Amino acid sequence: MSVFVLVSGPFTDGRIWSEVVGRLRESGAQAHPVSLSRRPGADLETHVEDVVRRLDSLDLPDPLDPRDPAGEVVLVGHDYAIHPVLGAADRRPERVARVVHLDAGIPQDGDAALALVPDPSVHELLGANGDSGPVPPPEPAQWQRWGSTEGLSAGHLELLSGLAAPQPSRTLTQPLRLTGAAADIPTTGILCTAGGTTVELVEALVRTGPPYLRKLADPRVGFFELATGHWPMLSRPDELAGVLLRAAAGEGRRLTVPEEESSYARPFLLDAPERPRVRSGRVDLHLPETGAGRTGAGGGARGPWPAVLFVHGGPVPADLVPAPRDSPFYLGYARYTASLGAVGAVVEHRLHGITDYARAADDVAEAVDLLRADPRMDERRIALWIFSGAGLLAADFIAAPPPWLRCLALTYPILAPLPGWGAVGPRFDPVGALRTAAGKPAPPVVLTRAGLETPQIAATVREFVTTAKETKAPVEIIDVPHGRHGFETDEPTDASREAVAGAVRTVLAHLARPS
Repeated sequence: MSVFVLVSGPFTDGRIWSEVVGRLRESGAQAHPVSLSRRPGADLETHVEDVVRRLDSLDLPDPLDPRDPAGEVVLVGHDYAIHPVLGAADRRPERVARVVHLDAGIPQDGDAALALVPDPSVHELLGANGDSGPVPPPEPAQWQRWGSTEGLSAGHLELLSGLAAPQPSRTLTQPLRLTGAAADIPTTGILCTAGGTTVELVEALVRTGPPYLRKLADPRVGFFELATGHWPMLSRPDELAGVLLRAAAGEGRRLTVPEEESSYARPFLLDAPERPRVRSGRVDLHLPETGAGRTGAGGGARGPWPAVLFVHGGPVPADLVPAPRDSPFYLGYARYTASLGAVGAVVEHRLHGITDYARAADDVAEAVDLLRADPRMDERRIALWIFSGAGLLAADFIAAPPPWLRCLALTYPILAPLPGWGAVGPRFDPVGALRTAAGKPAPPVVLTRAGLETPQIAATVREFVTTAKETKAPVEIIDVPHGRHGFETDEPTDASREAVAGAVRTVLAHLARPS
């Protein structure tokens, strides 16, 4: 018999699970909703203790008796609650059979929940020190700022607000502390796809992203999808109960990714000889040869050279190893560019979560200023090359292109906020920026598309291309029909090599043109 301990996200309490609890108990399982403490002085540790107390109160087999094995408890954390759930599992690993992430993140030791809060007004309220009072609960029309409300009726939204209580600020700002004691507990991710996250998207991130995501391909990790918004306990209680029962039985889709070393660390697909690298703050410069010869981008033998500033994708963790600018991927792009006569620069921006776009935009602007102030650069000839989730940063340069911007390159970019990304805000919407800038001078855009792109990202690219045609914005498209998101890190093919080399040649041709 499975024993479910259900912990809900911010503002809510155990009452939100009432329909799911009924379905689970009808199936013969035990179900115990947890109401986390809401007193103003509560913090994350308070909530961890709330969950630990519930685990300790359960009448379970003796974990020390091999004839009476424990491991019946399925600990479910929705949204913010995955933080106290993981904290409790870390303290009582012997009492937990499985942890379920219900439309929740994958916090690590030292992470604060605030980093994953989508509502920017909460960040403003708490400030840098998180020393304000409790966060007031949303009104019915405001819940969409915390996640997709697809599937919720007006009555559901009224119910959410009616049951809601203020969220103590320290629960969002206190770092999660994990010892690793629960690292071997099987886990399940339940993805609510109306928010934009699917198993296919997660699989793409595991295949091409940073190494720490590889643990999601562990056979002890299973995934389910629910075609609904962020509160499935209200919008799809029957389906959610059924999925929880299947998760307890060890079912769920496993990710299929290569077992070899993460593709993130594979060599670059083109021959990119090492060039002198100069590090200045957040920016690395890879300089062309200073002798006679390869000046195809229009620079002199000793400069001033045009420059391509590579803007890595994201969000990525702040402590990612190797850091993007040290990875073979961005080193390869920058070195290959330098080998053809332009400076290849990489900016280490701080896009660590979807609420960080403004900060990342400041980092990119600072990097451009550094390039243009360097006497080795031609301040009038700069190209920006933006990848993946950083594609939203292109909006500023489309809406008001500066005179130094000779070209804007975009490789498998996200070009409009994905579903559930309401916290990003209207500023970072390249499709909207195209409409705003219609009829005005625009920089040429070199867009590299992956033919096997994930559907959510591909939809933003299609919308961008359609809008560019309508507004007569100059967009040159390089297609990689059989390429996936991050295709450069797959086994290289003639097509993928030619796509990358062709994109670089196109960008450098724009840099070589006279003003």
